[in-house]
Amino acid sequence: MTRYLFTFGLILFAAFSRLLPHPVNMAPICAIALFGGAYLDKKHAFIVPLAAMVISDYFIGFYSGILWTYAAFLLVGVVGLTMLRKNRSTLKVLGGTVAGSVIFFVVSNFGTWASGFALYPMTAGGLVQCYTMAIPFFRNSLVGDLGYVTVLFGAYELAKRYVPSMEPQAV
Repeated sequence: MTRYLFTFGLILFAAFSRLLPHPVNMAPICAIALFGGAYLDKKHAFIVPLAAMVISDYFIGFYSGILWTYAAFLLVGVVGLTMLRKNRSTLKVLGGTVAGSVIFFVVSNFGTWASGFALYPMTAGGLVQCYTMAIPFFRNSLVGDLGYVTVLFGAYELAKRYVPSMEPQAV
């Protein structure tokens, strides 16, 4: 029961954090997707970030490239499942965090360009321009992801010491 409450709390935290004022691209969704892949049951690893996005996008507004953004978070969850499920060393978590930020950058900006609604021409040059213009947002994503991952992974490891029911089931 504790794990289900924790999972539900993650969804609400992530959704609510997107509704509060924050620097652009500095929200915990990517970190939660990585965390979910590393710690949560496999089905919840993908449900948590998507549920948080759907709930918050209901209030923020849905947009043309939304499926690309959702796909990026699913891929970040896969990074957590494949890289961090069995070995969560500091170096692996750092590598997974950077990989997650890069995946989000590449996939979501490709989606922005591919949607055709952007200001970029549908050419290779337009795609390069789209990625170039997104670099400042990548910096925010990376800084936010590093901070949120540090807090999430650190707090969870600390909580497991005091709440034994938080320990993940055998994989």
